Amino acid sequence: MNTDRVVLATMIFAVLFGQVALYPGVPELVAALGATTTLDAGTWFLAAEYAGFVLFAGVWGALSDATGRRVPLIVAGALGGVASYAALIGLAEVAGIGFGAMLVLRFIEGSFTIAAFSLSITMLMDLEGGHGRNMGAAGIAIGSGTALGAPLGGQLSSIGPLMPIAVAAGLLCVVALLATQVTDRVPESQRGGIGAAIAGLTERPALGLPYAFGFADRFTAGFFALVGTLYFRQTFDLDAGAAGIVLGLFFAPFALGQYPMGRLSDRIGRLLPVVAGSVLYGGAILAVYLAPTIEIASATMVLLGIAGALVAPATMALVTDLAPDDRGTAMGGFNVFGSLGFLVGTVGGGVIADNVGFGAAFLAAAALEAGIVLVTLPLLVRLDIPRATLFGDREST
Repeated sequence: MNTDRVVLATMIFAVLFGQVALYPGVPELVAALGATTTLDAGTWFLAAEYAGFVLFAGVWGALSDATGRRVPLIVAGALGGVASYAALIGLAEVAGIGFGAMLVLRFIEGSFTIAAFSLSITMLMDLEGGHGRNMGAAGIAIGSGTALGAPLGGQLSSIGPLMPIAVAAGLLCVVALLATQVTDRVPESQRGGIGAAIAGLTERPALGLPYAFGFADRFTAGFFALVGTLYFRQTFDLDAGAAGIVLGLFFAPFALGQYPMGRLSDRIGRLLPVVAGSVLYGGAILAVYLAPTIEIASATMVLLGIAGALVAPATMALVTDLAPDDRGTAMGGFNVFGSLGFLVGTVGGGVIADNVGFGAAFLAAAALEAGIVLVTLPLLVRLDIPRATLFGDREST
């Protein structure tokens, strides 16, 4: 059981490392793929992948619940991502293809890669040992992948703009291989097919709460992937490698805090980490923009990572708490909303920054992250789950 947890966390790490490695060098990458602008092209390049995530996360999850198999779908998704990345690299060398065709390939890559990512998390949900602990393992894999992917991706971009794509493809090959070493433990479901599994989400409207937090958290991730990167590069005159290091200052504490914070949410309940972390997260986003120097901005990025570590595993654990069966569908829904949040954060943040300015874009991201607490808190405290799960076991603390 513990071995499977490590293998699954490694798979999640590999997917996220490859994905985030592209971010610091996006301006150079889209130029190599035929784009003629930076902010607009970067926005749509990142958005195309997440459009695939949004449309197919729930499909892959429901399919895994309906068939009772997750491993073959992870392998198919990973290999589909490899083929899409390889096509991007190959067509980049062909004149006259056009950036639009690259965006179509990017969308196809996202529609496959989400299977490897979302279903690996779902397989962690299937394990015993505490929902907070299992989602903490997912969180530390996500955080570690992004923590290392950002700075190392910047260095890879300095070798060549297409190098991060080649590395991402290689890592997805590793994911496909590792998936064959894990045992499927899909819980028996009362539902009879993909359509019934998706429809079953309407029976648990409370899942909308962790979905809302997932949307807000991934909105900020998409925001920093594009707007944050360009802000650091333009305001403080950083190259791709230096911008990747600054992003890594967020992702490092975000990664290291995931597992202990997930276990903490098993002990003190989900409510406090989600609420306190979201408020702190929103304040830290605004503080990053207000920082007058790169040193202060970098220190604030560390605080941002700590806040994210509070929120992420507790939120994913809430999904497991609320969905004892059909977890593939439930986590697929969480990733749909999360991917939609990243998509809106990328496109919306880019549009705001381009038309109004970086200040307005940072303010919007901060307001969303902190404001989601005010909207959902009355509903959170009334969730129909054991009181100890939500508020913690006071007798043991």
